[in-house]
Amino acid sequence: MLAEMRIQGLGVIEDALLEFHPGFTVVTGETGAGKTMVVTGLHLLSGGRAEVSKVRTGTLKASVEGRFELGGAETPARIITDAGAEVDEDGSVIALRSVAVDGRSRAHLGGRSVPVGVLADLSEQLLAVHGQNDQLRLLRPAEQRAVIDRYAGEDVAEPLKAYRAVRDEWIAVATELVERSTRSREMAQQADMLRHGLTEIDAVQPVPGEDTELTEKIKRLAAVDELRAAALSAQAQVSGAPDGDADVPGALGLVSEARRSLGTSEDSVLRELEPRLAEAAALLADVGAELGSYLDSLDADPEALEKSLARQTELKLLTRKYAADIDGVLAWAEESRQKLSTMDTSEEALAALAARRDELAADLSEHAEKLSGVRALAATALADEISAELSGLAMGQAEIDITVQQRPVEKNDSHALTVFGNLVHAGPDGVDDVELLLRAHNGAPPLPVHKAASGGELSRVMLAIEVVLAHADTVPTLVFDEVDAGVGGRAAIEIGRRLAKLARSHQVLAVTHLPQVAAFADQHLVVDKGTSGGITRSGVRVLAQAERGQELARMLAGMDGTATGLAHAEELLAVAEADKLAAASEKAPGAARASKKKSDGAAKKKQK
Repeated sequence: MLAEMRIQGLGVIEDALLEFHPGFTVVTGETGAGKTMVVTGLHLLSGGRAEVSKVRTGTLKASVEGRFELGGAETPARIITDAGAEVDEDGSVIALRSVAVDGRSRAHLGGRSVPVGVLADLSEQLLAVHGQNDQLRLLRPAEQRAVIDRYAGEDVAEPLKAYRAVRDEWIAVATELVERSTRSREMAQQADMLRHGLTEIDAVQPVPGEDTELTEKIKRLAAVDELRAAALSAQAQVSGAPDGDADVPGALGLVSEARRSLGTSEDSVLRELEPRLAEAAALLADVGAELGSYLDSLDADPEALEKSLARQTELKLLTRKYAADIDGVLAWAEESRQKLSTMDTSEEALAALAARRDELAADLSEHAEKLSGVRALAATALADEISAELSGLAMGQAEIDITVQQRPVEKNDSHALTVFGNLVHAGPDGVDDVELLLRAHNGAPPLPVHKAASGGELSRVMLAIEVVLAHADTVPTLVFDEVDAGVGGRAAIEIGRRLAKLARSHQVLAVTHLPQVAAFADQHLVVDKGTSGGITRSGVRVLAQAERGQELARMLAGMDGTATGLAHAEELLAVAEADKLAAASEKAPGAARASKKKSDGAAKKKQK
């Protein structure tokens, strides 16, 4: 859950600390006080787009800091550790997002700088923000299909994964077949060029790093006299003159004399230095021996030099054509062999590809039909549950229908597939188009949601969907940004009741302008706006129970100063409290369905 959040320099909020209840928290305030900055802060904390316009005037940056309590959840903890951050001993982690006035954005997690994408990955596991923009997304077919997939869970996830795997291979084989068929002449020419190059390389038979080693060898052979003179001089300086001339004792001889002098000394300090000189003598002896070996290898061999130069010429012919060095030439050869394996344009090769494509198409069709069947079953069950929720949201006559139909092929559709005996488009998410239809009242025809529902009704449909899907999600925190827009009266009370029910299984945060919704909260935060010295500032504070009536009265058309307004507010609070006490013994919404799905799954496994 989100335990607390601190907002600094964001919009009208100068500095505010918000401590959230594990149940249902509402945020209210006057219009323009900065309620939406709370949701904006959550968007930033979730890795959302950073807008410089949100940085408070007169400040250098805006920052949002949140402390999440993980409760032992494995996936969020893995995301954190993979990013190089650590979870605190109490099982919590602090996330920070800042936006500077110059547009630079920074993200930190567990005290470590991380990419913004890490915050996005973490937030997907910890919280979901729903606002009026989500209602617009709900009108898109892809989003409506995603609703069914969320509801069905693993029942859809497993066949969808299998479908995608087969589809990827089907597309790859079909694409390769088209390419080989339409570019046969061009590919044949390319194959001839590759084979010619491989023949040249195989004739030379280069080995990795040969060009570098050969260059060093040629340098030695060409400068053998100079190298011998340098090695002889160094050997004499180290080991002494080869003829034993006492006038040229070498470093080894001098060290030996020094050892004798120290070894016969009566001074213990001097005698202790003798072993160190022995180590130096051993090292000098090794160097002298290696110089001798080097001299033995320096044979003036004009024939060897000529052969090396000829070999270097052969290698240079390859490096001029195929790569900068021999290692690159060998890499080009390996890559060319792989390309040749895909350039067979013979009738036998094309026939084999076509057979594999048809085999995969048949397999893909089976997966698509299975996926469509699972979605159709889930659509019926989901529609019934949403309709039941709408009846409790003052839309008693409304019914939801969810249709699952196969998407027809388009002109020149390269992903056409035969499913259920018809040609359809095989997209990455299946062959299905899903549409939510609403019957607003008895006798009304089912129409797309955006055509049949008013703004307030659309808000309630969205909320009903979230209530039903709440137990299909592992996200512990749900945030609602004025999803009650366009709603009032009894419907508003029902929305408050539904949010309170959601709070029995999730942490719920809601920004609202309705007192009927705020009355059901476990904790009430209010955003206060004030002006000092011509500068507007907003802060956030937690209302005591005694203050809640005053705030609800203000929300009731500004009736905070009247006895009537206060009486109405207290009545709302009493109704909400009684409702929550009565509901405390009931199952959380969706728990019965979750239990039933679990038992059904166990029964299926038993049958298998």
